[in-house]
Amino acid sequence: MAAATPQAIRKQVAAGKADPVYLIVGDDDVEMTQLSGALSSLVEEDLRAFNLERVYAGEKRVTGTSIVESARTLPMMGDRRVIVVLRAEKILKPRRRGKAADDDDQDDDGSSGADVDVLDAYVKRPEPTTTLVLVASDVDRTRKLYKSLQKTATIVECWGLKGSKDARVDLRQVARVAEQLVKQAAADAGFRIEAAAARLVAERAGSDISTLRGDMDRLFLYAAGKTTIDLKDVHEVVSAETAQDDWAVTNAIQRSDRAEALRQLALALDAGGVPYQILGQLGWFVRERLPDVDLRRVPAAVDALFRTDLELKSSGGDPRVLLERLVLELCRR
Repeated sequence: MAAATPQAIRKQVAAGKADPVYLIVGDDDVEMTQLSGALSSLVEEDLRAFNLERVYAGEKRVTGTSIVESARTLPMMGDRRVIVVLRAEKILKPRRRGKAADDDDQDDDGSSGADVDVLDAYVKRPEPTTTLVLVASDVDRTRKLYKSLQKTATIVECWGLKGSKDARVDLRQVARVAEQLVKQAAADAGFRIEAAAARLVAERAGSDISTLRGDMDRLFLYAAGKTTIDLKDVHEVVSAETAQDDWAVTNAIQRSDRAEALRQLALALDAGGVPYQILGQLGWFVRERLPDVDLRRVPAAVDALFRTDLELKSSGGDPRVLLERLVLELCRR
């Protein structure tokens, strides 16, 4: 089947239509998550417990065989099942055991050629009452499973600012596209953003769509309550500075300096900080330091900590966004 754009998929969903198999591949995690969510909405909310499954490839119980068994199950009290397979690169681009491995060998993730053959056979003859959605960061285009997907699946490529995985990057064109995305996202969020401010956000991101989206999220959180985002706002939140103090986040929270706290959190995460470790550090601050700073802030801070901890453990959102929201709540006087 021909490749499709994200916009075309959304039109399909709005019309209540869907193809039997989708492959969503790329590095734009936000766009990919939104698309898989849109396809999941094809199942009525009251029936999702029966007819909607979200599984992670690479987990011990998730194999090509288990995916096919689920996809072959008839829908209950409805006319469609949706199976979303996240991290499908574990199946579509697994690491090989040794240089001479082939499709009949076992891969590093434990999947075997025979197990993949079961999924390949399903792709060639999918269940008409099931929509199977494979979400992957990349694929091995030499494998027979991908070649089968090319023939029968709807493939949506989400490579952010680059357009395609192997596209030659024209930085000037990328910057123009990124700037338009910033302006549109600001308008959608209810802001007017100055041209110079939008340009700076775009320039800092380069061709990395994840950096661009993360910077926009922080900027919009910081600008909450304003109508216009200016260059000063961008300098406060989207800084290129790399120096990092291990306690800079909590020190800024103690001062209720939300701009500096967000900036230092971004630096910590960009430097490889683990969300759970950062959450633990914030928990220590709330228990040990915040009562001496302002006892009145403690109850709300404890509630925010517990909520964030639960959402992190249950994959209730992007860890970066959850931590940014927590930092803003802890800064509140």
